[in-house]
Amino acid sequence: MGEISPRYGSYGGRYVPETVIGALDELEEAFSSFRDDPAFAAELAGRLGSYVGRPTPLYHATKLGAECGIDDLWFKREDLCHTGAHKINNALGQVMLAERMGKERIIAETGAGQHGVATATAAALAGMECRVYMGRTDMERQRLNVIRMKMLGAEVTPVDSGTATLKDATSEAIRDWVTNVRSTHYVIGSAVGPAPYPEVVAAFQSVIGDEAREQIQAECGRLPQSVVACVGGGSNAIGIFRAFLEDDVALIGVEAAGDGLDSGRHGAPLSRGTPGVLHGSYSYLLQDSDGQVIEPHSISAGLDYPGVGPEHSLLHDEGRVRYGSATDADALEALGACSRAEGIIPALETAHAIALVTREGAALGPGPVLLSFSGRGDKDVEVAGRAMGLDV
Repeated sequence: MGEISPRYGSYGGRYVPETVIGALDELEEAFSSFRDDPAFAAELAGRLGSYVGRPTPLYHATKLGAECGIDDLWFKREDLCHTGAHKINNALGQVMLAERMGKERIIAETGAGQHGVATATAAALAGMECRVYMGRTDMERQRLNVIRMKMLGAEVTPVDSGTATLKDATSEAIRDWVTNVRSTHYVIGSAVGPAPYPEVVAAFQSVIGDEAREQIQAECGRLPQSVVACVGGGSNAIGIFRAFLEDDVALIGVEAAGDGLDSGRHGAPLSRGTPGVLHGSYSYLLQDSDGQVIEPHSISAGLDYPGVGPEHSLLHDEGRVRYGSATDADALEALGACSRAEGIIPALETAHAIALVTREGAALGPGPVLLSFSGRGDKDVEVAGRAMGLDV
């Protein structure tokens, strides 16, 4: 699964209250002990297979590819995972670690709701108490996922501070964790937060890239020319990128440009941010000259976050990954194009990656172009439908 690293170059680290250092050490020790343990690996693989539905397939998106000038466009179908997105890969792994650490309670934060649903699912499977913090704004635009979490037995706690979105939900989850650290494991949903969380999440999500690398070679007889993924905190992107970091493969992350990168209303810290500390880690974030966090904006609740994972920050500085962006309007147009061409409605997060592919087209090469199809669009039907004028 890879080596634990508290730092990615100058990024990462632990900027947290002393009260949670012990919990971080405990998680690091558990992850170190179990990541290479055959019994743990077998149990996780079994759950990923029979419960999650892995391996997820590659899909040859011939019609959308033809529309944007790509001869060989492939989707890695994480939308076909149980619960509808890649988030379940990490949630299952972390809850299994929590069981082995003797924890009694699970907490999580969520924006788009997919991580919350995945964590509630994993907690239900393990028979553990679960509380999910979610911004009031996100609860309103992701009602379906709120209902799903409650059906799974989780307590969904609304957060009204700030802009009542993902950043604020994360802050509340951290407060809970600090208070209840001995009995509680905090399942962070993206490759962010204090060490060892970025490495733990990336390791559990690397199944995406490991599968995709084998599958694309079986289908095409070669590695992809380009790999594209949306980037909020960055878990699905790092999950697929890691399998190709040492190869001659172009890697492209797509941030949320919101109303436009120059509008001041976006969620693109790698494109317009500067390094700083947020939620326990040093990484790129949106901040003003006084170091105060600038509130992000995206039509996609999962990309509406002012920071990004520390490994992405290093890959940005090294130039190994190119980070582009797509606006709300771009994402809505891409959602419609994919739905009509392929009969697959993407999540708004995924639609940002599709937007870059449709915009750049042949410039990405004739192919194979591999896109991480991180989630399905059921959760976004109301928001996207209103924005596209499709309300009944």
